[in-house]
Amino acid sequence: MEISKETIDRISTAKTIVFFTEAGISAESGIPVFRGKDGIWNKLKPEELANFNAFLKNPEMVWEWYNHRKKIIHDSKPNSAHLTIAKLQNFFQNVIVITQNIDNLHRRAGSKIIYELHGNIERNYCVKCHTFYNQEIDLSHGVPKCECGGLIRPDVVWFGEYLPEDQLNAAERAAENCDVFFIIGTSGVVYPAASLIYTAKENKAYLIEINIESTEISYLADESLIGKAGEILPEMLEKIKSKIGST
Repeated sequence: MEISKETIDRISTAKTIVFFTEAGISAESGIPVFRGKDGIWNKLKPEELANFNAFLKNPEMVWEWYNHRKKIIHDSKPNSAHLTIAKLQNFFQNVIVITQNIDNLHRRAGSKIIYELHGNIERNYCVKCHTFYNQEIDLSHGVPKCECGGLIRPDVVWFGEYLPEDQLNAAERAAENCDVFFIIGTSGVVYPAASLIYTAKENKAYLIEINIESTEISYLADESLIGKAGEILPEMLEKIKSKIGST
């Protein structure tokens, strides 16, 4: 993979770098993607599992599905892409992660500033009183309930729900004020999150796309790199270190 000199130069002189990530980066850790030819939603109906009405109608089935996903995530580890993003914190003033993933792998890799647009599967909360339950939920006695009697649900954004306002607002500010904006493992078609790409572009950020195939937003990128983020980002880091060390 040939990374242009301009890209290395632009990254090396940046103060604020944003990484906008979706399922593709975690697929390299063995977590299934949702879209694409092998996507989860090609095999399952999202309306049966990932919306609030479905949860109220059949919470047992929804919890069984999310427990299955939790096990996959718990058994997975941050890959070299996640780890490289965290390492970049040692070289730049601000390294910010905006993610649509719910798997918590960026935090486990060591990233410190993370805006989670779709929630986090390792958190749960009561639908009635909104008490958070961050510990492991015991499902041995059926659907978990809060002390107030309300059902406990995973803290993830389901179809038809708004993104958490605080996370989205912070992500928009980051996109407006960054020097370099990475687009990693995303098709760029899920809104309102995808609008952050255009926000960064409009505010003169240098856009770098990393994906295993071209996407609908590839034409926006200043550099579009086709391949695995877990291979491209470590190579990029070495080039950046050499560049910084030579100045």
